[in-house]
Amino acid sequence: MAKLNALMKDTAIYGLSSIVGRFLNYLLVPLYTHYMPRESGDYGVSTNIYAYVALIMALLTFGMETTLFRFANETPASDARQGKGGPDTVFTTAFATVGALTALFLALMFGFINPVATALGYSEHHDYLLMMSVVVAMDALQAIPFCFLRFQKRAVRFASLKLLFIALSIGLNLLYFVVLGKTSVFYVFLINLMCTGFISLLFIPDLCKIRWHFDGALLRRMLSYSWPILVLAIAGILNQVADKILFPLVYPDEAEANVQLGIYGSCVKIAMIMAMITQAFRYAYEPIVFAKSKDADSREYYAAAMKFFLIFTLLAFLGVVGYMPVLQYILGAGYREGLGVVPIVMVAEIMMGVYFNLSFWYKLIDKTIYGALFSIIGCTVLIGVNIIFIPHFSYWACAWGGVAGYGTAMVLSYFVGQHKNPIDYPMKEIAQYVLLAAACYFVMVSIPEGWPVWAELLINTALILIFVAYIIKKDLPLRSLPVIGKYFGPSPALPVGAREGNP
Repeated sequence: MAKLNALMKDTAIYGLSSIVGRFLNYLLVPLYTHYMPRESGDYGVSTNIYAYVALIMALLTFGMETTLFRFANETPASDARQGKGGPDTVFTTAFATVGALTALFLALMFGFINPVATALGYSEHHDYLLMMSVVVAMDALQAIPFCFLRFQKRAVRFASLKLLFIALSIGLNLLYFVVLGKTSVFYVFLINLMCTGFISLLFIPDLCKIRWHFDGALLRRMLSYSWPILVLAIAGILNQVADKILFPLVYPDEAEANVQLGIYGSCVKIAMIMAMITQAFRYAYEPIVFAKSKDADSREYYAAAMKFFLIFTLLAFLGVVGYMPVLQYILGAGYREGLGVVPIVMVAEIMMGVYFNLSFWYKLIDKTIYGALFSIIGCTVLIGVNIIFIPHFSYWACAWGGVAGYGTAMVLSYFVGQHKNPIDYPMKEIAQYVLLAAACYFVMVSIPEGWPVWAELLINTALILIFVAYIIKKDLPLRSLPVIGKYFGPSPALPVGAREGNP
């Protein structure tokens, strides 16, 4: 139970930087959708370029985040003083690799900006691409120190830097758009460049504490481990951004493409609560999984973690759908016509989170090639759905393509994983939660149009409370919660899957 509580505690801290940070970032959505008119297509341009940024980020980090955890846990830090490597050597080797890739990327972008800009449709806006090239290069370099903070269990330092970035970003956006009255997407990219550069400078003290030692033999082992993760990451990122990259290329009306993409991109922001929870869970869970892999009760722990992940993502799903009558005002009026895609995108994000949880079986047995294969197949399905259906169904095809792609990868990983490295997931209990959430959802969306908003919110709140009551009754009595549990009586007997091994 101690490690499960540690997971909850770290998830809460990482969630502070991810969930709270993204929530504050929501302030930028009404800002952009009010100050950048839908007809300008600027929000669509932002959505499109940030999709490319996410893909390039995966290429430049080269799977070194997960690889760092895998190899940093291999040799104790104390052995570094005896010339046997250690976490600092792993960090140095990973950082040098990413540094070399980012230097090559920047040289290519600045050297061939004309053909690149023309190919991407930004021949008149080289400045957009050059600014974001520098941003993604700095982000890639930051990824390794951020990863090392997680390895060192320095969650507070991690969260403080992430939140500082968000605070700076919001402050500068308010200054430029509200105070100075700017309306161009150029300032979105400029602000990102300034904030990312500032956070990069704050990593200098952390980098000065590293015992720098590059190990060529270690690099060969790390690359052997990381290249399938790179393929997996590229396919995974494509699952998230391929629709936003493909949309302007396959939508039949070129002039309207960025307008429609802007509607879709803004509505997807509301659905990103699911991505926040998944990311916060990943930041806390990934280091623990590798550290706990040799424990006798590791499989029970993984099964319990999967169940609780699904419980809280389903709760978040109901929360977003239930309060959509209020959340819709995050968007400018011109962008709200696409809100129907929000539940679909959230379902896709839940599937992605489940797939992430399932992915550890091949990472722990060094068979990351399976992850690459599953992700490629899922990505192929997603791209196929988008190419075939975007011309006919616009951004609705993007939303359902995500469900198809993530669903395919999730199902493949589960069935192959149960054959290669079986874990006894509590499927009956998980199914009960899914069915209850589905029932609550269908009641929410069945409320007739024209009802008062207060009545709709009242019914939806009651349904959410029913789901919460079921969680408390079945799996999470209040007295078992960290910190506040002591106010509700003694802790009950631990459920199967949450017990620790004998000391």
